[in-house]
This record gives sequence, structure tokens and C-alpha cells, in this order.
Amino acid sequence: MRTALEIALWCSLALIVWTQLGYAAVLALLARVLGGPLSGGGAARTAERSGALPSVSLIVAAHDEQAVIGEKVRNALALSYPRELLEVIVACDGCTDATARRAREAGADLVLELPRGGKIRAQDTAVAGARGKIVAFSDANSLWEPDALRELVGAFADARVGYACGQVRFMQAADGAGATNQEGLYWRYEMAQRRAESRLRSITAGNGAIYATRRESYMVVDPIMGHDLSFPFNMVKRGWRAVYVPGARASEKMVPSIEGELARKRRMMSHTWPIVLRGGMLSPRGYGLGYALMILSHRLLRYATPFLHALALGANLALVAAFPPGGHGGVGALYVLALALQLGLLALAGLGGVVPARPLLVARYYVLTTASLALGLWDWLRHGTSAAWEAAEGTR
Repeated sequence: MRTALEIALWCSLALIVWTQLGYAAVLALLARVLGGPLSGGGAARTAERSGALPSVSLIVAAHDEQAVIGEKVRNALALSYPRELLEVIVACDGCTDATARRAREAGADLVLELPRGGKIRAQDTAVAGARGKIVAFSDANSLWEPDALRELVGAFADARVGYACGQVRFMQAADGAGATNQEGLYWRYEMAQRRAESRLRSITAGNGAIYATRRESYMVVDPIMGHDLSFPFNMVKRGWRAVYVPGARASEKMVPSIEGELARKRRMMSHTWPIVLRGGMLSPRGYGLGYALMILSHRLLRYATPFLHALALGANLALVAAFPPGGHGGVGALYVLALALQLGLLALAGLGGVVPARPLLVARYYVLTTASLALGLWDWLRHGTSAAWEAAEGTR
């Protein structure tokens, strides 16, 4: 019994440390030694000089986004990409406000007024009517830097690339008063890992703020399975590369509070688990060994983290009860130390709800967003997942 508990404890802790820290360190080292160059806009500038820039349809799926859609369309039209090669499409997903009217007033080339079917189906409909050879996508509240599209399109100069995503920066609201969310810190760490993955092979996930595909590589997926996670690994299975383009930059407001981020990630995970468990991610067919290890380390183990924490804590409590610190050659003291570290993390997270000090807020962010992984699974198993979506609190 003791051996089984020890294996459960130390293996769980080792896997947590690997997926949260070790993987990123090894990945960065491998990328430095073996990695190729990052994709980017240099190829697009060369193509422009030769008159070979591809046409692009930039698609924004929107549900009741009247507050931000005008600014988004104007931002898209101001991109440093030849206007005659750029088509801006707003796909209104069952909007009940003035989103469609304001998108037209701002200059969108095509505004689709669709029945409510969810973001994915709105994007599918827009792609079906788009004219561009490249189809790019953005959220209604995401603002792109002027050369972002040029940088993103540059990735497709490599004939192997079927999907490219840019860098999104999560910003606090202008005043930032009372903001506690640490998503920006996490996202910078995540982007560093995607940079290394892209240099070695392909990224394991994208983002909804700034990404693009070729028309021929675009996939129609289950409406509850977002492009962010379902596209990259499926591209690899189909023989394409999915790359990260750090020079293609966008920004959007983050949820102000950690508690709000918990709710946002919980909703996201209710869309993620169907992709993991029945959307093909678990099948290694088409991956190759290196990419399979990336999926395991960066995705599957990351999503299993709350269960690994629970297993480690339960095994640790049982070992402390069975082997008090006074005996067994000091082994009991090691169990007590491991338990103290685990409980200490929970205590710091609890204090972060009272004292807004940065280390405490980081601990709180980690604990709550880790919990969101399990809560999202519970939500999906209990009542399924709707294809429809609502804007997260404080992001508009």
C-alpha cells in the first residue's frame, strides 16, 4: 500500500512540474539548438514587390457587439495591406442590437445577418462566401497593429503552412482599478512556448484574436469545438504545419478579476474537453513522435493538472497519516514537507482574495484557473456545451 501511495504522490508531482515548468525549459533548449526560423512578414514584403500578395478575407464573427464593432472594422480597414486585396466580412450571429448597421457604417465589405448558430457556424458561412485566398479571423474586441496582417500572411509563403496565428496581448482596462487578473503573465509564458514549438514543428494551440488559414486548409468542425484548439493538431494530421507568427500582434481587454477569469476559462474548457476526448486529439495518428510529445506535455498533461493535484494531495495525506514524522528514518518528515508545500499553495491562493499582493495573486490565479479545467469537464459531462457564446465580463 505504501509503495502505491508513494508512486501516486511522486509521479503526480513530477508530471505537474514537467507540464508547468520542465517542458518549457527543455523546449526552449531544443528550439535554440535544433529549431528553424520563425515565420513572418518578410516573405509578404517580398511577395508585394513581385506583385504576388494573396487576397485576404478578414472575418469577424460577432454576437451583439454594437459597442466595439465599428472600431474593429475601422481597425481592419486601416491595416497596411493593399485595400484591393482585402475583404472585411462581419458575420452577425443572431444579433439583436445594432451590430450589423454599425459594421456597414464603418465600411465592412460584407455583413451577414445570420440566425443564432454559434461562432463556428458563423465563420463557416463567412468562409463559404469569402473571396480571399487566405481567410483570416479575429474577435470583435481585438485590435490589430497596422502590419499584423502582412506579418500573418507572410507565413503562407511556406507551402507547408496551413494555419498561422499571431500574438495577442491581454490588456487591463484603462484605469485598471481593482484589477487582479494575472492572465497577461500567463499568456507571455504561453507565447514563449508556442514560439519554440513553432520553430521545432508546429504549435499545439492557437488563439481566436488573430489567426488565418489557406482556403484549402480550412476545416469545418463541430460547432462546439473552437478553432483555437481543434485547428492546429488537425492541420498536422492532414500534413500541414501550424505556426506562430510573433510579429503579427493584436491586443484585447482581459477580464478584470481572477474570479472572472475562472468563469471565462470554465466556459472555454467546456468546449475544450469534447475536442480532447472525442475530437481526435488523443489519437496519435498523423502526429510524428516529436509532435505527439508536444501534445502530451503541453495539452493532455496540462488539462489533467487538477486531477494530478488531487491525486498528489490525497496520497500525501494518507502517507502522513500512516508514517508520522518522528520515525522511519526521517521519511515521514519528507511527507510532511511535501504536504506543507501543497497546503501552502492553497493558503497563498486564499490570501490572494484578501491581500492583493502580486505573489498571492499569482498563486490565486494558478489555483483557480487549474480548478477551471475540472469544472469545465464537469459542466460538459453534466449538461453538454452550447455552440452559442457571450462576451466575457469586462472585455468590451
